[in-house]
Amino acid sequence: MIIGIDGNEANVETKVGIGEYAYELLCQFYNIASTKRELKFKIYLKSSPRMEMPVPAENWQYQIVGPKKFWTQISLPLKLFLEGKKPDVFFSPSHYAPRFSPVPTAISIMDLSYIHFSKLFTKHDLYQLINWTKYSAKNARKIFTISNFSRDDIINVYKKRPEDVVTTYLGVKPALSGSYKTLSMEELGKKFGISKPYILFVGTLQPRKNIVKLIEAFSLLKNKETQLVIVGKKGWMWEEILSAPENFKVEERVKFLDFVQNEDLPNLYKKALCFVLPSLYEGFGLPVLEAMRFGCPTVISNVSSLPEVGGDASLYFDPQSVDDIAQKLDKVISDEKLREEMVKKGYNQIKQFSWEKTAKETLKVLEELGRQK
Repeated sequence: MIIGIDGNEANVETKVGIGEYAYELLCQFYNIASTKRELKFKIYLKSSPRMEMPVPAENWQYQIVGPKKFWTQISLPLKLFLEGKKPDVFFSPSHYAPRFSPVPTAISIMDLSYIHFSKLFTKHDLYQLINWTKYSAKNARKIFTISNFSRDDIINVYKKRPEDVVTTYLGVKPALSGSYKTLSMEELGKKFGISKPYILFVGTLQPRKNIVKLIEAFSLLKNKETQLVIVGKKGWMWEEILSAPENFKVEERVKFLDFVQNEDLPNLYKKALCFVLPSLYEGFGLPVLEAMRFGCPTVISNVSSLPEVGGDASLYFDPQSVDDIAQKLDKVISDEKLREEMVKKGYNQIKQFSWEKTAKETLKVLEELGRQK
């Protein structure tokens, strides 16, 4: 069986969100391919595979397809129609499938935030997300998503049969102590300019993450001897976020670190008083598991998919209530025993999630779809 995959989301330098999801799936598929020789994978790309992508093998090949413009609309569909040995099934680990396809297709939809919070997206991105996802979802035989919350949403919005929308939770890698250099608090402070005990946020700077309300809540904390460290690259509509510390008179205590390399994140998680995620909407919330993996208590929103991810290991707040956010943060940072209990529960919670499990569940569905031609 030949499984075709759109590998472009994985073939980027900075892999966050859907890029990380696509990359981890490809790596796991590659491992599986080494033992299941009857499976052949053909990875379709706009440009040459990056160095970190799995190396070509007898049953793992890359196909460079051009031109890049309107790739899923024109270039990829034409390639699939014209090539001799077609895949048995085609998988896009993103919202966008080939506009037309001679073989069954499957896609992944992380969440429907662009529908529920449309004002938080630029006009160009919103148009593409709404229209391209609509036809992709309509044509897809199977849709993968990353939480039961998102699954119910997709079934309702796109009128798909429940059996055609499959939840496969995201994975989390085991914490390997040798994969990063452990830094002392002093070393961490010198590297990142952190001078006090801190609360950590990790995520793209965009309105849906509710960072302005977080900063306002931070200004209300009883404990004024803390910093708020915000890790994340600029997404869109980030100007209000960057001006919020000055507006709430905490500019001396809020530190923006922009994008941080993966090898630096473990130390930031391990040394933090707690991790906070005040999102208004999340399809999953992978940083919650990352925090748990490195022994960091998690204080998060009580909406969308986050209770599925956090389980009984997290403390929850109403993301619309600045007072509730502040109260829950105060509770955690002032109670060392509570933090220790949350860390223990976090280690148990992450046992439910692995990329190997995600890949096996995804591949099982793809193989079944490939046999239905």
